[in-house]
Amino acid sequence: MKFEWKGVMPAVTTKFTNEDTLDIPLFLHNIDAQVDAGAHGIVLGGTLGEASTLEDDEKRILTRETVQRVNGKVPVMMNIAEQTTKGAIAAAQKAEEDGASGLMMLPPMRYKAGDRETVEYFKAVANNTSLPIMVYNNPVDYKIEVTLDMFEELLKCDNIEAVKESTRDISNVTRIKNTFGDRLKIMCGVDTLALESLLMGADGWIAGLVCAFPRETVAIYELQKAGRIQEAVAIYRWFLPLLELDINPKLVQNIKLAEVATELGSETVRAPRLPLVGKEREHVLAVIEEGLKTRPQLPNYKNL
Repeated sequence: MKFEWKGVMPAVTTKFTNEDTLDIPLFLHNIDAQVDAGAHGIVLGGTLGEASTLEDDEKRILTRETVQRVNGKVPVMMNIAEQTTKGAIAAAQKAEEDGASGLMMLPPMRYKAGDRETVEYFKAVANNTSLPIMVYNNPVDYKIEVTLDMFEELLKCDNIEAVKESTRDISNVTRIKNTFGDRLKIMCGVDTLALESLLMGADGWIAGLVCAFPRETVAIYELQKAGRIQEAVAIYRWFLPLLELDINPKLVQNIKLAEVATELGSETVRAPRLPLVGKEREHVLAVIEEGLKTRPQLPNYKNL
């Protein structure tokens, strides 16, 4: 399936059993909820998916199970977060073999690569897969920024098509549009800047809290796309305290706790992560409880 870089694409959490194995039934329950809500794609194995803790065979299982479950309704993307160019190429090729229709790709992990090294890393993978690639540009968390000059070089690879824009600089959406037009599609990667980014011309939203609130997330996208801005803003204002759970070092625990509240997951994480406790847990639960108590009535956003 060809990727269309638009709409809401959930960066789904990975579900685990109490025995620290993949909980595929619960995982697929959440996938079903995303597709039913109108999500436009699925992103596997990202930060929220606890990528750094997943074994290679687990990533392959998640890819195959998701591809089979969505059955062509939406494209499936696998995240590439590797330490070596060789490992990144192998991961991309396995994702392609397993039926993924696109890749989200981080710069080299652990090693803080220079600009030239980062460009060559992305290009090497692009030249060894036919899948379209979205570069994940998140210098806040991963300490490497992919600049406009670097994208000039990267876009010589036809299958580097999009950026997950997570610089936290909202004006970067305009810079990218001014420089590359539609050649480089923009997917917002920060929940708390999503509507702002879409209104400034971003093509879509790689979302986090969508894992627990799929309908509300897709409704915001569809409403703003249809020009019903004030309705989108009203839902977004309700959503913001929940969205702020995503811009936190414990975003995985936070969002999994929200999934419990909406019956779309469990709070089981893989060590070294541990479930929230004490005042931290109380705070997150209070935010979730308030959100549920004031949850808005949604319009028929699927038929706008």
